[in-house]
Amino acid sequence: MEWIVKQLHIGSDHAGFELKQYLLPLLQLHGFDCNDHGTYSADSVDYPDFAHPVASAVGTGEGLGLLICGSGNGVCMAANKHAGIRAALCWEVELARLARLHNDANVLCLPARFVSPALAWAMVEAFLSTSFEGGRHQNRINKIPC
Repeated sequence: MEWIVKQLHIGSDHAGFELKQYLLPLLQLHGFDCNDHGTYSADSVDYPDFAHPVASAVGTGEGLGLLICGSGNGVCMAANKHAGIRAALCWEVELARLARLHNDANVLCLPARFVSPALAWAMVEAFLSTSFEGGRHQNRINKIPC
């Protein structure tokens, strides 16, 4: 598989911690330089505390992001508050692929309570190996910022 980036910023809250711990070694095994922004345990935490650092790093152009919480909604909402971030909540492989292909998403948000580790890895693979198609989609991307 050919990857579009090698730099990845990853973060989760307590509900996503176990899935993050599953994905990190797989990412590192495939040669990704992973910057883990936390959390570092299953103790209860606030998801914005981890979504904001990931979004800030991705916003500087340093690779792509991966955020995980129970539903995926909280981290997605927090990340999308940052200028230049296009965070996509995905629960199927095709959604992750299309988020990159058509929407130039730069942060993948996963719902840990609703996807298996194997499905999560398949979505991460699709997201990190799909390039933005551009063309007619670029005009739509240009209309996103307020």
